[in-house]
Amino acid sequence: MSLELGEQKGTWQSVRLLVPSFRQYGLRLGLGVLSLLAVDFLQLFIPRLIKAAVDELERGKASQAGLLRYAGFILLLALGIAFFRFGWRYLILGYSRLLERDLRNQLFSHLLSLDRIFYQRRTTGELMSLSSNDLSAVQLACGMGFVAMVDAVVMTIASILFMIYIHPGLTLIAVIPMPVLALFTRKLSGRLHHRFKKVQEQFSELTEYARTSLASIRLIKAYTQEKSQTGRFASLGEVYIKDNLRVARVEGLLSPISGTSANISMLLVLFFGGRLTILGVITTGDFVAFLAYLFLLTWPMMAIGWVANLFQRGITSLARIQAVLEERPALKDCPHTLPPPPALEGITISELTFTYPGQKQAALTNITLEIRPGLLGVVGRTGSGKSTLCYLLARLYPVPDAMIFYAGQDINRLSLATVRGHIAYVPQDVFLFSDTIRANIALGNPRASQTQIENAARIAAIHEEIIAMAEGYETRVGERGINLSGGQRQRLALARALLLDRQIVIIDDGLSAVDTETEQTIIRRLAAYLKGRICLIVSHRVAPLADADRIIVLELGRIVAQGGHEELLKSSPFYAFIHAHQTSATSIITNKCVGDA
Repeated sequence: MSLELGEQKGTWQSVRLLVPSFRQYGLRLGLGVLSLLAVDFLQLFIPRLIKAAVDELERGKASQAGLLRYAGFILLLALGIAFFRFGWRYLILGYSRLLERDLRNQLFSHLLSLDRIFYQRRTTGELMSLSSNDLSAVQLACGMGFVAMVDAVVMTIASILFMIYIHPGLTLIAVIPMPVLALFTRKLSGRLHHRFKKVQEQFSELTEYARTSLASIRLIKAYTQEKSQTGRFASLGEVYIKDNLRVARVEGLLSPISGTSANISMLLVLFFGGRLTILGVITTGDFVAFLAYLFLLTWPMMAIGWVANLFQRGITSLARIQAVLEERPALKDCPHTLPPPPALEGITISELTFTYPGQKQAALTNITLEIRPGLLGVVGRTGSGKSTLCYLLARLYPVPDAMIFYAGQDINRLSLATVRGHIAYVPQDVFLFSDTIRANIALGNPRASQTQIENAARIAAIHEEIIAMAEGYETRVGERGINLSGGQRQRLALARALLLDRQIVIIDDGLSAVDTETEQTIIRRLAAYLKGRICLIVSHRVAPLADADRIIVLELGRIVAQGGHEELLKSSPFYAFIHAHQTSATSIITNKCVGDA
């Protein structure tokens, strides 16, 4: 029980996330609350007018002109209520939408600042759920939930005061069910918090499954797994429905309990208030006014369950959002960063050892390397540490001090923007946006001219294929570049990197889907572009790297050989074996094709 209370207390502390918006939109919110209070107080005067009219009728002093006067007053109050009701809706509900927008922007901006370590722990579906369902729950709680809460508090207090003015004893009888209602609401709200949290987590899983299924639609069709995927999705949907029904059971209890409490109050007032009227303790007008105030009190009593539901949903979702906003990137700039180096003459790696978070075995061990302008090839078996080396050079994971130096300066003393601003990185997994080819190439340099874009595409050996398409550079590539082949996607990614015109180019097996001949063509074209620049190319094929200035061979996270192509053929058994194996395989395929022709 104490653990549950502690979790709820921690969840309610997430409300401080809303403090900046209260400050920013304080005037708007204040005017909205004043409009809401004006509506409530104007409503409270209508029963007084009805009381006066009924009392005059009872005493036989009523006249047609007098009744019209009362009707006119009520009409004026109704117009005032309509005016101020529009005011609070525009101001308070508008505030909730502004809050939703600001929270969404804050969340999105923060997500972009987090690094790979965070995204290895969180799924895209979960983050999409935060940006949709959870934000909607917060918006509803801060909009209609806030209005209903203020309205319920004000109307409850004011109605009870007016009822006490009419008859204190009858008022005490009327509010007897309220403590019981408060007790039930508190108990059910605690259950609602935990059940709604599970619903949101299940929705995240459902969203992630749908996203991955659509992203891998070609693979699913190739393996004829449509029925299997549909069945799995249906199973997740069933669990989601069951969790929602568990929430609905709690919500279903809140509303009837609230309504029953209100009806019991009405029954008590009708019985005891009727007796007081018959005995002449209160007038008929007082009795009618008391019933009107009880009716105004009934809505807050009935709405208390709905308000509790909205706030529990909003608080739960706000806590989930806050948990992400409290995440911090593992990579941070040091307090006193050095200015960018005037020129990047080279990269020095000194006894670099790196282990991924949560892993026991080091991915790289005692790497010492001098990288100078020119082409550096990296080869090695799968899992030898090639991509890890690229990640660290691109500053995607934290490394200890005094292990990597850019132009003689410790990489940890330079800002992340400085280091990454020198690098054009082509990863293994190419991502293309559902946009035009031109927009995808110009991602890092939106102001690039058409000539610059085409020059980058020519170096990447993709220009001729682009202009052969129906719409050329304005061709839309579809979701994740689904309209293109793997080799075309990789070459577009290379063109995108080259357009950045940076001093370091890292190609992490980014040409694996390109045929050997095209890969060799690209590397030759890169030679002129790379004059005075550093280029690191990871490849499983050694033949295209024959013209590299230097090649290193990685094995189990260590450099086991390095040198030129011819030198490694003599000194590295692994390199020589791979070269012989790939060369012979290419010769067999070529001879077979010639024979078939």
